[in-house]
Amino acid sequence: MQKSPLQIARQSYQPKMPVALQGAVRLSAGKPTESVADQADIKQLFPNTYGLPILTMEPSDAPIHSDKTINVGVILSGGQAPGGHNVICGLFDGLKHLNPNNKLYGFLGGPSGLIDGKYTLLTADIIDEYRNTGGFDIIGSGRTKLEETWQFDNGIKICKELGISAIVIIGGDDSNTNACVLAEYYLQKQCGIQVIGCPKTIDGDLKNEMIETSFGFDTACKVYSELIGNIQRDANSAKKYWHFIRLMGRSASHIALECALQSQPNVCLISEEVEANNLTLNDIVKQIVDVIVARADAGLNFGTVLIPEGLIEFIPAMRVLIQELNDLLANNEEFAALEGDDAKREYVKSALTPASCELYRSLPKGIARQLTLDRDPHGNVMVSQIETEKLLIEMVGKQLAKMKAEGRYKGKFSALNHFFGYEGRCAIPSNFDADYCYSIGIAATHLIHEGKTGYMALVRNLTKPAAEWIAGGVPITMMMNMERRNGKMKPVIQKALVDLKGKPYQYFVAHRAEWADANTSYIYPGPIQYYGPAEVCDQPTKTLLLEKA
Repeated sequence: MQKSPLQIARQSYQPKMPVALQGAVRLSAGKPTESVADQADIKQLFPNTYGLPILTMEPSDAPIHSDKTINVGVILSGGQAPGGHNVICGLFDGLKHLNPNNKLYGFLGGPSGLIDGKYTLLTADIIDEYRNTGGFDIIGSGRTKLEETWQFDNGIKICKELGISAIVIIGGDDSNTNACVLAEYYLQKQCGIQVIGCPKTIDGDLKNEMIETSFGFDTACKVYSELIGNIQRDANSAKKYWHFIRLMGRSASHIALECALQSQPNVCLISEEVEANNLTLNDIVKQIVDVIVARADAGLNFGTVLIPEGLIEFIPAMRVLIQELNDLLANNEEFAALEGDDAKREYVKSALTPASCELYRSLPKGIARQLTLDRDPHGNVMVSQIETEKLLIEMVGKQLAKMKAEGRYKGKFSALNHFFGYEGRCAIPSNFDADYCYSIGIAATHLIHEGKTGYMALVRNLTKPAAEWIAGGVPITMMMNMERRNGKMKPVIQKALVDLKGKPYQYFVAHRAEWADANTSYIYPGPIQYYGPAEVCDQPTKTLLLEKA
């Protein structure tokens, strides 16, 4: 297989690690923990894994080699994130350092590989091909949820056949919730299978007082920020287009905020702010229009607008409309039998509440159609596929045309739309993510070696040089609360939304007016740098730097 010069060079990159992980390790245990909320409910559901202490890894003089051999299985779960391969490489190297006879099995295609018994033995030859590479293609990923007893029992059967005594699940909040459920079940069954989680998601919403950032967020934001910077330089050169850019992040606006901090666009919408201020769709349009008009008055008919993927669900009135549509159209055979968009549109309008009907009527027909036709297997609207950037372009354009007719706008509005999503999920990981993920893999190895289960591998102190990072493990139950899912209350890891009192958001608020005005303040981040000074190549995200300042 042919490789680019960068691929070849990156294979030989040796990730930097905390001092504590560079030899033998001993675990230091803190005080018992409790969940972030709903303590009584979480404790009742997880009697064997609740209240465990936070673990910190410290250097030890003990021999690193172990006479005990162990077999471990690893699962990649959910969407791709840069650095996942390095977690597996760290896990492999850690196991082999403990005992060369240890084995690592990769379950293929995500959690379903554990259930269906589809796996491969990961060897040094395979691992070496994937060091410091993007993607999840070493074993593939999937979104199967591990939540049924028969799934757990199938997993026991497969693990017993392979002699596997530990499973590492690399995933986001839902995947790690499943890891905790699995760990609890296996303890109850006393089947001798440990379960360890690793924090993955480019969305950045798997974070808390112990998990400073999820892996992949750094690389993805740097990729998107490069593209935004390129577009801004083009806009500043051509001086004739407004670029509306939708960015991944359905549940939180961390990506949009980080990219704004890196590139300084003219407008960046933050979903959490929209919800907190109870803004309507028209309020959002007015915000954008005000900036466009002000720049046009200064002779600048160009700019950039960043839009979080999940914005539409954070608009209170839109959320009500979406919920009404979900309830109305779930398993609705009468609606499904209607022919033609007009007939379906009239049916929907007749069934909505007056306020939702008025909002539905105000939407461009293309967006209204997406709200009623594109649905997931549960009957819910697939919000992440709604082209919010096109919706805003159309509504902004109409408002500007009206203002122009009234003599209140003298500029020219030409808009282009973009969606940056998959471009960042499988990028070659930055030095930060390559180092961070490798360290997570090594940390997971030590948690397994010490017999721990129900933990997430932990690396923190991330704004310092890698040698000063602190590794350990955090009980997954510590991050959990109860939330309503599909009509039932379930234990889940609490998602971290953008903190409107936090330093990153406050910095953004303090500077956004400056970025919007006629003194164009664009930053052009350029591509990810892998080689060069540490201040260029190894820096974490602006978000993390501001949070720890």
